[in-house]
Amino acid sequence: MARRGSDFAGSWYPAKASDCERSIEEFSRVGPPCPPGGLGGIVPHAGWLYSGAISCRVVKCLSTGFLPDTMIIFGRHLHPSSPNYLMKKGSWATPFGDLEIDEELGEKLSLEFAFRIETADRYEPDNTIEVQLPFIKYFFPNSKILPVGVPPNPASLKIGERVVELAESLGRKTMVLGSTDLTHYGSNYGFNPKGTGDRAVEWVKKENDKRLVDLILHMDPIGVIHESLRNHNACCAGAVASAVTAARRLGAERAEKLIYSTSYDIMPDTSFVGYAGVIFLS
Repeated sequence: MARRGSDFAGSWYPAKASDCERSIEEFSRVGPPCPPGGLGGIVPHAGWLYSGAISCRVVKCLSTGFLPDTMIIFGRHLHPSSPNYLMKKGSWATPFGDLEIDEELGEKLSLEFAFRIETADRYEPDNTIEVQLPFIKYFFPNSKILPVGVPPNPASLKIGERVVELAESLGRKTMVLGSTDLTHYGSNYGFNPKGTGDRAVEWVKKENDKRLVDLILHMDPIGVIHESLRNHNACCAGAVASAVTAARRLGAERAEKLIYSTSYDIMPDTSFVGYAGVIFLS
């Protein structure tokens, strides 16, 4: 089976299984209790130093429920006019072993929507999905995945809904993840409307990021897209909106914020990024 490599192993997260496991054990020692009934979630995608504990908590909490046949993962940094992306065959390497693509589900989805198809040897390296994969392999060792890239465009919501319907038609038990970071603030990102210092940090945390997170918690996919395009507070709003839509189709009735933080909390700087972990619940 053709295997996609781990482009960010050894930099964004550990390359060795033993080191990944040590990190996961450390991440798992802290964090809020896991609510029951998880069907999916939103995870950040910075290097594990900054956001690994948040992603780990979301995936770990999901693992306390049922074991899905397939984890559908929405990601990618895209603009509203970007194409859709799909890897529909092969496997994706992690330090814990390969994650197999759900080829049957991927093929069915590709017949209904236009995608730029990625293969194990022809793809654009993408951190938004890859940094989640070791957590998925660790907590769901027998599950398959379906990696999907969708732009912040209302048309992406149909993909989120339809992929769940197709999975159900195949008898699959599925969960869904959407990968995004929040406000990218500071001169490094060309976005600093509140200057620097404490005032800027407080604005990002209590206003700009909060607006986006509140829309996720209200499970409002269109609101997420519009808000992110207005206020630059999600780098992968299409992934979030599609994951919200998919989770609703799976039966999610509410969402709960598990953790929120910023890179500033770990390493203070004039440029920093926000992160949130959210779980969708039945």
